[in-house]
Amino acid sequence: MYDAGFPIERLQAHMSNIQSIVDDFANQLSALIEAQVVERARATVAAALGGQGKRGPGRPPKLARLAQLTAPAVVMAGRKKARKKAPPQLCPVPGCKNRAAPIFGMVCADHKGVPKSKVKQYREARRTKKDGKSASGKKGRRGGGKGAKR
Repeated sequence: MYDAGFPIERLQAHMSNIQSIVDDFANQLSALIEAQVVERARATVAAALGGQGKRGPGRPPKLARLAQLTAPAVVMAGRKKARKKAPPQLCPVPGCKNRAAPIFGMVCADHKGVPKSKVKQYREARRTKKDGKSASGKKGRRGGGKGAKR
C-alpha cells in the first residue's frame, strides 16, 4: 500500500482534507435533520393547541390528499375520514345505462319525456327485483297507510 515515491506527509495531508470534508457534510446533514424535526414538532404543537400553523401567501391547497401528505401524521390521526362519494344513479328505464339527472326528474336525457307514472313503475320493478319480492304483494303509496280516509 505504501509507495516509496509518495511522501507520507503528503498522504496525511490528503487524509486530513478528506476527513474535514466528511465532517463538514455530517454537520450540515445533522443541522438539516434537526431543523426539520423542530419544524414538525412546532406544527404538531400548534395543531394540538388549535393554531392554524405557519401559512405562506397564496391560496391553500384544494386537495385534501395533498394536505395529508404535507402534514405530520400525528396531526392527521385526530381528523375524521373523508365521506365516500355515492355511486352514480342510473336511469330507471329498463335496459338504459345512462346517468340520471335532477334536471330531467332523475331520468336520463333520452327518457325525459317518459310519464312519471311509468318511471315510478320502473323504479318499483327494479326495487322488487333487487329485494327478491313480488311486485303484486306490496301496497301502493295511496293505499291504506296512516293517513288514509275510512
